[in-house]
Amino acid sequence: MGEYQMTLVDRQEIARDTMAFWYDTNGTGYDFRAGQHADFGFVHPPAACEGDNSRTFSLANSPHDKALAMIAMRMRDTGFKTALKTAAIGTKFKVSRPRGSFTLHKDFARPAVFLAGGIGITPVRSILDWATQERMPHRLYLFYSNRQAGDAAFLEELEGLAARNPCFTLIPTVTRLMSTAWPYESGLIDRALLTRYLQGLHGPIYYVSGPSGMVVAMIKLLQSAGVSDDDMRTEEFGDYKLSENPALTNLISKS
Repeated sequence: MGEYQMTLVDRQEIARDTMAFWYDTNGTGYDFRAGQHADFGFVHPPAACEGDNSRTFSLANSPHDKALAMIAMRMRDTGFKTALKTAAIGTKFKVSRPRGSFTLHKDFARPAVFLAGGIGITPVRSILDWATQERMPHRLYLFYSNRQAGDAAFLEELEGLAARNPCFTLIPTVTRLMSTAWPYESGLIDRALLTRYLQGLHGPIYYVSGPSGMVVAMIKLLQSAGVSDDDMRTEEFGDYKLSENPALTNLISKS
C-alpha cells in the first residue's frame, strides 16, 4: 500500500514555537521503524496551503504505539503549517509509506551517540523510546542542543527515559544560558564536550539530526576527530536557515 489515511486527533504546544500532532492510524496497520519519516498532506487541502500541501516529517513516537502516529515541528509562517495549526480535530490526512535509514544499528557492542539540534530530536525520540521499551542493550548517548531551555522539546520525557534506561545517558546543552537553574551543559556541542562524556568509548556509531547547518557542522567536527563517514548517519531538517542561529556559523568556521 502506497498511501494511508489518518485522522488528526490531538495537538499540543511542547516547547517554544513547537507543536506536536497526533494521528489515529485508523487500523491501517501502519508499521514503521523507529527513526523513519513520511509525507503528510491534507486529504482536502484548505485554500491556505494550495500548492504547499505535503511535507515530510519524522515519526516521533515509538513503533509500539500501533494506534497513533506523532509528528512535531517548529511552527513557521507557511501555508501548510498555518493550516495544520488551525485544522479541526477529525481532519483527514494522507500519509505515505515510511522510509529512511536513520535507524538504530543492530550491533549491540557498538554504542550509539546521537547529536541532535532543535527539532532534530524527533527521530531520536522515536529511537530512544523504542530502544527503552525493547530493553535494547546498546549504550546510548544523546547530546541535545537548543538555544534556550524553553526550546527543548520532549526534555521531560527524555529525562524519564534516562531514569528508566540504565544504558541511556542524556546530555542536554543550551547555547544561550538564561538561568543558573539550568542543571545541564551550556555552549555548543564541540570536541571538548564530546570528549568529556565519550572518553574511552569503543567504536560508536554517530547519528546527527537537526537543521542543515547544524548537521554540516557536526559532520565536520566528527571528521576532524577522525570519525569515518561509514560510522555516521544523518537526518537533515531543511526548514531552518543557518542564519537563524549564528552560533552554528561560528562552529562551522572553526571545524
